[in-house]
Amino acid sequence: MNISFTKKQEEYIAKQVATGEYQNNSEVIRDAIRLHSIYRDKVIDDLRREIEKGWDGPESSRTMDEIIASKKNG
Repeated sequence: MNISFTKKQEEYIAKQVATGEYQNNSEVIRDAIRLHSIYRDKVIDDLRREIEKGWDGPESSRTMDEIIASKKNG
């Protein structure tokens, strides 16, 4: 597998290794992927709960765009 990073991303990875928390670049990337997976699962779960509330609850006066925007900001 070949992955390309921007200069800013490379600098961030190097700084994380320099702190001593990670032994090498691969550890930083693995941790980032693990955290992304946790975040993604949470977002999907949150959306599912909101959809269930919508199906089970009364009609809303908010538009779909307003609902989506409220989830992105909060």
